[in-house]
Amino acid sequence: MSRTPLTSLPTPALLLDLDLMERNLSVMSEFFRAGRVGLRPHFKNHRVLALAGRQIESGAIGITCARLWQAEALAAHGVRNILLANEIAGGSALRQLAELTRRAEVIAAVDNARVVTDMARVARSSKASFDVVVDVDLGLKRCGVEAGEPALALARLALASGLRFRGLMGYEGHLQPILPSPEKDAAVLRAIDLLARSKALIERAGIPVEIISCGGTGDYRIVGRHPLVTEHQAGAYLLMDQWYAPFAPDFSPALSVLATVISKTAGERIVVDAGVKAISGERGLCSIKGQPGLRVTALHAEHALIDVLTPNIEIDVGDKLELDVQYHDGTVNLYRKMHGIRHGEVEQTLDIVH
Repeated sequence: MSRTPLTSLPTPALLLDLDLMERNLSVMSEFFRAGRVGLRPHFKNHRVLALAGRQIESGAIGITCARLWQAEALAAHGVRNILLANEIAGGSALRQLAELTRRAEVIAAVDNARVVTDMARVARSSKASFDVVVDVDLGLKRCGVEAGEPALALARLALASGLRFRGLMGYEGHLQPILPSPEKDAAVLRAIDLLARSKALIERAGIPVEIISCGGTGDYRIVGRHPLVTEHQAGAYLLMDQWYAPFAPDFSPALSVLATVISKTAGERIVVDAGVKAISGERGLCSIKGQPGLRVTALHAEHALIDVLTPNIEIDVGDKLELDVQYHDGTVNLYRKMHGIRHGEVEQTLDIVH
């Protein structure tokens, strides 16, 4: 296998520590292999088809994604079981979805009666069939119908409209960034109870509920052993980032950005060639990997400003540093490729789907 020295990469460059990624993959896969809940990891965090393939090879029942174009890319790559865990609307998008259902099993989330009606019309005109799960708001206050009667009403409408109602989904995203604690466990269980009550109501109406899909990396040990849940949508675990890591301590941050020192002020400040166009600052400033004597103080468009805290630190113009990624979704989105590294060398280069 041909390998390239890490320092030969043009900067800024997105790096993936393969050893850490593989450990993260193993920890999550082994947990779900030991239980009855299926793992359906989220694609939006890494957006790399090769990594989605590794997740399926490690036991995932399918892939979750956030966008229709992501589902299309996954299907083209051979993924045959896809959950589109985000609402779509509009005739052109629904016609795209209809075409996609001819190539893969795609389950779409719905939370709106008009979308259900539009889906039914497109299904009839295109001779396609749509599988849907009703999206229930578990407290995030983003998408999703209210639990209980509204969920039942939408399930009934889906069936009456000729769609295949498969079950329920929800995302307790507001509970992910809570440190592990009994209080977090209790809050997550209360959120899942909203799905439980909705499921019971729908089943009392004579409608089977096959799927209960929810969860994230920060609560996988709770949701992944819940007797009601059938599948779990963890995503962040594979790459992890510095912001999320305290809330999911079983997983290690595996991403960094390689940057070059392009300016140095004697004993006070250095500047590298990686600003907000190269690393997300949405959830705080990044840190310098393995360099406690340096502190990032600002991200500009093309520059990161770094204070030198340790006198006589041996860093000069032309040297390369790794910036730990604070927020991986926002950072991965800035790149077309990530470089898989092992022992200081580039082992493989992975394409990021756009």
